[in-house]
Amino acid sequence: MACDTGSKPIEETQNVSEQNNNINTEKKENRMSSSLVLRKAPEFAMDAYDAKTGHYTNVKSEDYAGKWHVVCFYPADFTFVCPTEIAAMNAKYDEFQEMGVEILAVSTDTKFSHKRFVETEPLLKGLKLTIGADPTGRVSRAFGVMIEEEGIALRGRFLINPEGTVVAQEVQAPMVGRNVNEFLRQVRAWQHAEKTGEVCPAGWQPGKKTLPVNTDVEQMTGRVGDYITIEEILS
Repeated sequence: MACDTGSKPIEETQNVSEQNNNINTEKKENRMSSSLVLRKAPEFAMDAYDAKTGHYTNVKSEDYAGKWHVVCFYPADFTFVCPTEIAAMNAKYDEFQEMGVEILAVSTDTKFSHKRFVETEPLLKGLKLTIGADPTGRVSRAFGVMIEEEGIALRGRFLINPEGTVVAQEVQAPMVGRNVNEFLRQVRAWQHAEKTGEVCPAGWQPGKKTLPVNTDVEQMTGRVGDYITIEEILS
């Protein structure tokens, strides 16, 4: 698989609307989802709780058109790892905003549960995020993170570019929380790559060396080690 082909979406081979006509088929197909990376992000609309304003609202995929954004699923309100993740994302909220990245958290709880959760959990004091309510699980299924047997979502985090293409996803079981600092690093790398056409080596940080395969692909083929060392990669 080439690493210098950009983030052009993969053509869909199945009509999403046809899947939605049969909820049982939808559940079966999405129980173990294939990756959404390089595919158009699923469309959605749902109720939500806007913690910044303290009011209920509604959110839809069209609200994020033309913007970098992340849809971040978590299993449930009033649990244990979940508030630590939400609080960590919120602590970096201003940095995401500086990069033009919008954040939408989602769980299968209702908007009423979200409100109470934010009001009672000390870690969520001063929360600025909007939390989508997906009690039917339809949005979670569309993103392939629904655990049907439990009625909750896996920890799924999807980075979507301004063209609406999923460029990165991370999905894991509920027991371990995700790293917001690593996610910030990935967002910066993706934005740099899409802006410059360069590709970013493992662990890339702003100011570090990229791989200019857009101009030197022939010279670099099979000789990446002549351009960057493992010490530079791990520094």
